[in-house]
Amino acid sequence: MLPRKDLCISDYLWQYQSATMPNNPPNQKSLWLLIGRYSQIAFIFPASTVAGWLLGVALDHWLHTKWLYLVGLIIGIIAGFIELIRLVNTSDFQD
Repeated sequence: MLPRKDLCISDYLWQYQSATMPNNPPNQKSLWLLIGRYSQIAFIFPASTVAGWLLGVALDHWLHTKWLYLVGLIIGIIAGFIELIRLVNTSDFQD
């Protein structure tokens, strides 16, 4: 199979996987898809926590206070939990 110039790396991986494993059941999810979804869960909580903390620090610097970083941190943690719950409750994660 000659490489085409209009395909990206994920298209090549998909073609390779479908060529090497032709007897996949239709309901079996690919390994790359599962890795992507579970790594999204692993990164979303720390990212939202750090983003909330950074916004709180920026507000502290802008408003000359010393306590708004805690508010930003708490809001970031709450946002992370909400997004985790939304992500886990989607139909893609339920078997």
